[in-house]
Amino acid sequence: MASKESINYNLLTNTIIGVSLIIASNCVINNIIDRNIDALMERTKHRTLAKKLITLQNAGIYAIILLIVGYIILFYTTNLKVIYLTIISSIIYVGMYSLLTKKQSMHSTLIGSIAGATPPVIGYCAVTNNIDVGALILSIILISWQIPHFYSLAISRIKDYKTASIPIFPLKKGIKSTKRHMIFYITTFMINIIILTFNQYMSYIFLLGMEVISGIWLYVTFLGDSKTKNNNHYVTNWANKIFAMSIIIIILFNVGIVIDTTILQQT
Repeated sequence: MASKESINYNLLTNTIIGVSLIIASNCVINNIIDRNIDALMERTKHRTLAKKLITLQNAGIYAIILLIVGYIILFYTTNLKVIYLTIISSIIYVGMYSLLTKKQSMHSTLIGSIAGATPPVIGYCAVTNNIDVGALILSIILISWQIPHFYSLAISRIKDYKTASIPIFPLKKGIKSTKRHMIFYITTFMINIIILTFNQYMSYIFLLGMEVISGIWLYVTFLGDSKTKNNNHYVTNWANKIFAMSIIIIILFNVGIVIDTTILQQT
């Protein structure tokens, strides 16, 4: 979206590698912090640190190496704004999400989603050396996508989170309230794709395609909200469906940007 058809593949490769290494470092640190609760949850109990297959010291050294190499690559191949964004993202994810809010607040998912939205914005900034309207709209789109994505996972794995005493939104506010929030954020996702197009970052073909598939996502979410009573089996199947749809939609969103900016807008 930032490069249009003039893609600098060296910059692309170095940014992906550098950011990926830093994300990997953050994930290792997160797993160090969460090792005890991970051991209680079915979804995470097979993680290396949860099973105590390596020492905390070795995991810490590995995280530091990943972090240093990642920042060296970004420092020599991108710009300072990329470095600043990456540092802010790490502070939000490791500090505000993993350490401070994950075990304390039902709003931790929203905080984590801010960190989760930054890698594509970092890529955008690597090209433009600027955080402009396009970057801000992109971040809002990605934050809006992550809430229903993670809430649907939380609903399908709600017993895990209850066992680990993690105060996720569905546990604190109930499934029905969670679904209303999911509907709100999917709607926000769709509105900001319209805004992205009206600001001439994307074509109307991209807009039409994304609104159709996002509309299906919204409809399935709303249908589940209107039908679900106390049927746990239905709720789990519904949540798994929403989760799978969210993955498909974010893939189509990213691939669609590439196709739209490099092919459709150039014809």
